[in-house]
Amino acid sequence: MLRLTLGALFLWAHGWAKLTAGSKGWTEIGSAMSSIGITFWPVFWGFMATMAETAGVVLFIIGFAFRPACLLIAFTMAVAGIFSWHHPISKEFGALGSASHAWELGLVFFSMIFIGPGKYSVDKN
Repeated sequence: MLRLTLGALFLWAHGWAKLTAGSKGWTEIGSAMSSIGITFWPVFWGFMATMAETAGVVLFIIGFAFRPACLLIAFTMAVAGIFSWHHPISKEFGALGSASHAWELGLVFFSMIFIGPGKYSVDKN
């Protein structure tokens, strides 16, 4: 149930919007890598973040290549959290308020690496 609901909401709220943004949106998303010192190829990094948040979440939902997908999504959320910390959107809540959503989701996906996909997954042994 967690994979289905979290995955569907994440895909709808994060993945699909970024997938349809195109190269202009991917450049903007990829520029977040500058917060960890990577300033080259922002379109590539934005596209990779988009793929983690769309294709990776589809893999998360069906339980196939589950742990690698969770790792990629958790990394994407970590970068988003670091970027949001350095560039807060909300003046009311400050840096922590801006970054907390990405860090919370990143922690959930990171934790799922250790929990596993559960009983009902495509690649169940």
